[in-house]
Amino acid sequence: MSPSSRIRRPRAASPSAAPDRSSEPGGSPHVPGSPGPGSPGPDVAGRDLVRSVLDRGAISRLLLGWAGVAALMLLSPAPGALPSALLALALAAIVAVIVIAAGGVVAQAEALAHRLGDPYGTLVLTLSIVVIEVVLIAAVMLGPGDHATIARDSVMAVSMIIMNLVLGLCLLVGGIRREAMHVNRTGTSVYLVLLIGLGAMAFAVPTVLGEDGTYAPVQGVAIAVMTVAVYAVFLWRQTGAQAVEFQEMELPAADESAEEPADAADASDTEDSSPHIGATLSRHRAELGLRVLLLVATVLPIVLLSHDMAGLLDEGLDRLGAPIALSGMLIAAIVFTPETLTALRAAAGGEMQRVVNLCHGALVSTLALTIPTVLIIGLATGSPVVLAESPVNLLLLGVTFAVSAVSAAAPRVTAVHGTVHLLLFAVYALALLS
Repeated sequence: MSPSSRIRRPRAASPSAAPDRSSEPGGSPHVPGSPGPGSPGPDVAGRDLVRSVLDRGAISRLLLGWAGVAALMLLSPAPGALPSALLALALAAIVAVIVIAAGGVVAQAEALAHRLGDPYGTLVLTLSIVVIEVVLIAAVMLGPGDHATIARDSVMAVSMIIMNLVLGLCLLVGGIRREAMHVNRTGTSVYLVLLIGLGAMAFAVPTVLGEDGTYAPVQGVAIAVMTVAVYAVFLWRQTGAQAVEFQEMELPAADESAEEPADAADASDTEDSSPHIGATLSRHRAELGLRVLLLVATVLPIVLLSHDMAGLLDEGLDRLGAPIALSGMLIAAIVFTPETLTALRAAAGGEMQRVVNLCHGALVSTLALTIPTVLIIGLATGSPVVLAESPVNLLLLGVTFAVSAVSAAAPRVTAVHGTVHLLLFAVYALALLS
C-alpha cells in the first residue's frame, strides 16, 4: 500500500514512546549532538551542549542582528532626508536583517518543537512568530503618520498568506509527492471553529457594532478580554486532555485495508499517548533554557530594528503613492517567510497535521493575541484602531474558511484543494493592488 493511502492514528508524543523523526524528510531539524525526543541515548551537557546550541548559524544570525542595530544607532538615518535610492537600499537592508534574524528565532523554536513534541513544540513556534508580528505592527502604529488600519491590514494579509498561499503551496507540494494526505479532523475542526469566531470578532463585527470601523473603548476591552479567555481555554485543552487530537495520524498495522483514517485514538490510546511534558522539561532543562535565552537574544534586534523600518517604510510608500495596505503585506511576508519554509518541508515529508498545526495554529494565535494587544495599545495611546474590513476582503476570508472546512472534512486532501487556496490568494492580491 502506498504511503499516501495509508490510514493513520495519532502518534504517541510521550518521551518514552515518541519516535525520533529528525532524519525524515520534512521533520523538525535534529539538534547536533543531542538525541531526539525520548531517545535512549545519553544527553549532551556542558561545553558540548553549548556548542550544539550555539552553532555557526545561530551565532551568525545573532551577530548580524546586533550589528544592524549598532549600524542604525551610529548612522541614525532621517527617512525624509535620504534620496530615494538610498532610502530603498536602507529599507532593503533592514528588512533583510530582520528576515535573517527571524529565521534564527524560528530555528530555535523548531529545535524546541523537536525536543518538546506536538502540540507543545508547534505552539512555541507559532507564539514566537506572533511576538515578532506584534512588535512590527506596534512599531508602525506608534510611528509617525496615520496608521489606524495597519493592524487590520497586517492581520488580514497574514490570514490570506497563511490560509491560502502557504497552505495552498503545502497541499500542492504534498499532494503531488504523496497523492493524498490525511489530517486529524477533530483537531483541525477545533482550529477552524476558532478561526471563524475570532475572524468575525476582528473584521466583521466592527462594521456593525463599532463606529467608523472601530470598537468603542468599552467594547474593545470586552472583546480583548473575551478573545484572550477563549484562547486560554484552547491552550489548556490543546496541551492537556485534547493534545492527541493535534498529532500526526499514524497507520495502525492491523487496519491497512481500511479506507477511512481514524480521527482519534480510543480512550486507552489517548491515555497512553498523552505527552509527559514534565519529564521532558526536567530531562532537557539545560538545553531548553539555553535555547530560550538564545531565542530572546535573537528577537531583541528585531524589536529595535522595527522602529527604523517603520519610518523608512512610511516614507517609501508616500513617495511611491502606494496603498498603505502594502505595509501590512510586507509585515506579514517578513514574519511568515521562515515558517513558510518549515511548513513546506513538513508537507514534502507527508506531515500534514504539522502543516495544519503551523498554519492554522499561527493564525489562531495571531487573531487571539495580536488583535487584543493592538486594541489595548490603541486605548492606552489614544490612537484609533480601525478593524472593519472591506466587503471584498470579508467575502474572500469567508470563502477561505469555507474551503478550509470542506477540505478538512474530507477523508483526505489532495493537490486540487491546494490550487483553490492559491486561486483565492491571487484574487486577494489583485484586490489589494486595485
